[in-house]
Amino acid sequence: MTAHLKIDGPDESNRLDGMAQGVIHTPADRPEGALKVTGTATYAAEWQLDGVATGVLARATITRGKVVQVDVDAARALPGVLDVITDSRLVRNPAQGMANESPVQEPETVSYFGQPIALVVAETFEQARHAAHALQIRYETEDGAAVSPEQSEDIDLPEGKQVAQGDLDQAMGGAAFTVDQTWTTPGHNASAMEPHAALAEWKDGKLTLHSSNQMLKYNRNEVADALGVDAEKVRVLSPYVGGGFGSKLGIGPEAVAAAIAAEKLGRPVRVVMTRQQVYETVLHRSASRQRIRLAADEDGRLLGLGHDFTVYNNVGEVFSEPVAQATHFTYPAAHREIVHRVATVHRVPTGSVRAPGESIGVTVFENAMDELAEATGIDPLDLRLRNIPDRDPESGKPFSSHMLAEALRDGAARFGWEGRDPKPRARLEGDWYIGTGMAAAVRVNTVMESKARLCLNPDLTAEVETDMTDIGTGTYAILTQIAAELLGLPLSQVTTRLGDTDLPPGAGSGGSWGASSAGTSVYLAGMKLREEIAQKLSIAETDLTLKDGMAIHGNRTTPLSDLLDGPLEVIGHVEGGDAGETVRQATYGSHFAEVAVNRHSGETRVRRMLGSFACGRVLNEKTARSQCLGGMTFGIGMALTEEMLFDPRDGHVANNDLAEYHLAVNADVPQLGVHFVPERDPWANPMQAKGIGELGICGAAAAITNAIWHATGVRVRDYPATLDKILPYLD
Repeated sequence: MTAHLKIDGPDESNRLDGMAQGVIHTPADRPEGALKVTGTATYAAEWQLDGVATGVLARATITRGKVVQVDVDAARALPGVLDVITDSRLVRNPAQGMANESPVQEPETVSYFGQPIALVVAETFEQARHAAHALQIRYETEDGAAVSPEQSEDIDLPEGKQVAQGDLDQAMGGAAFTVDQTWTTPGHNASAMEPHAALAEWKDGKLTLHSSNQMLKYNRNEVADALGVDAEKVRVLSPYVGGGFGSKLGIGPEAVAAAIAAEKLGRPVRVVMTRQQVYETVLHRSASRQRIRLAADEDGRLLGLGHDFTVYNNVGEVFSEPVAQATHFTYPAAHREIVHRVATVHRVPTGSVRAPGESIGVTVFENAMDELAEATGIDPLDLRLRNIPDRDPESGKPFSSHMLAEALRDGAARFGWEGRDPKPRARLEGDWYIGTGMAAAVRVNTVMESKARLCLNPDLTAEVETDMTDIGTGTYAILTQIAAELLGLPLSQVTTRLGDTDLPPGAGSGGSWGASSAGTSVYLAGMKLREEIAQKLSIAETDLTLKDGMAIHGNRTTPLSDLLDGPLEVIGHVEGGDAGETVRQATYGSHFAEVAVNRHSGETRVRRMLGSFACGRVLNEKTARSQCLGGMTFGIGMALTEEMLFDPRDGHVANNDLAEYHLAVNADVPQLGVHFVPERDPWANPMQAKGIGELGICGAAAAITNAIWHATGVRVRDYPATLDKILPYLD
């Protein structure tokens, strides 16, 4: 049986509110949590297969040019070396990828320093690494490679990404208050805890690939396309993924290389990137230069806004950071101009990193709103509350729901914003200036096509099966809770299987759509099973209560097992429909931060931080809170420490490990407060749940840098706010 739904309009049935098991929303533990904390969850590189060989990628040491010769004979002669593979499929872009989230460069053509060229396979990792370092490669170099946007003469304005409404210049000229400033944000690396890894094995002409990936139904097609085989001959397994943050949306060269080598050698091959290779090879977030123009009347209401930005990517890549994704609808202004520029550069290609677009776009725009608040003399909270639109300002679409005002007020009340002295440098404690700042949080919301199988057995156990992944977000827990709630079973009697392309294709982990999309497919299957059970009792589904293995109807209670002659199985299938075009869907929140800045060194410490978020129905309070904590921690790193540094001579990544790429660590992160503002959005899906994974990062860094200004009077417009950007301006 199949239960199919195309979301074309609102669903106000609120059926989850009528369930009796009581496990939805609760902070249930992750079913796989014990496996992860005890080290027994098997990640991609940890599968134990007989006869596994190890591959190490050899990579380009030039910025631009062609590979003339690879001296494979010398490398093959080294101890333990099995083969040196220079197959042209090694890093070829799959035609069926997710928006080209994999690099397009052929190995014969070098387009950036560090680009994979060959794979050396040996009996041990040490032997393969030695041979890869010793591999002799001759190049024909090309001069004039632009390694930064400032050097690039190839600037594109992508069609469909530019906006011009009204006359912004006229609005700026006649406004009572204006802001016209430029901010820069550096490149960011996802820095997932688990490096990119793949273990490939061929049997009877079929490939089994243990990999670290987020979007298996797409990844399977990408692998098949890269290898030139039918997708039915590829099985991808990613039951546990040690973080992705967008860097594992598409397949990487390690997966294709392992598959090619395994087929050629007739034995399993494992390829695991080193941390340095991850930084130098895997897609990163583009740096940006953003000019914001704001025009406001005497009451601080926006008349005009402009968001003009430049991002970059490598030759032939089509992805570009959607910096203005939230600018289109967050604040109203009759006069609007959005200019999206993409420079072609010879750096490691760019792609999605957590909350692509809003993470840096909302942050910079919220800095500009703070500057407008200063110019107008209006409290930053009040300024935002005065500028909340009642419809999408560009398209005129109604909002499916809009909770920004509620999130702002909730956060302000919990943080203690009222009565704040607006003057900078008003508070000095010893050697530390103390300041507070705030920002709005905004993130688009969507549902992606997803399927899941739900089976109810006569022994009152149930299984959920989908190739959906859990990249640390809590998918195992949430899908288990949905099934248990609908079927009236304890959580312990539901088993969820994920991360296997032999299972029904799920939405994949990306874009904060995982819980709502995969969850809806489980919900649909569960509702269909409830209808089957109700039919056996000759009652309507709405008159049926399932709790603790009992079917309750009227004054009667029937053991659920008495109604099952055999397993009942349904595949739930959800698709996005007209709802996505009819209304504007988004999630909203607010960030509040208090910082201390040392008056002698310029060092900044975040002392406290609070976020209030509206994301529809919260399916699991614990996993949702964890996602927000992670997003806010991302924001602390983005505000104070994180930046990819590229050598201006050849474009290679200069800080290519966790020692030099400074992520926020325990000492940087204070006790964070996370609160959820109650919301139901009937347009989102029948569960009325929305995305939360990426909302927590959007605007978080702005709250911190706005607080730095309040503490010191110093506006940092060049992220991150390291002490050298603050100290020169302190007395």
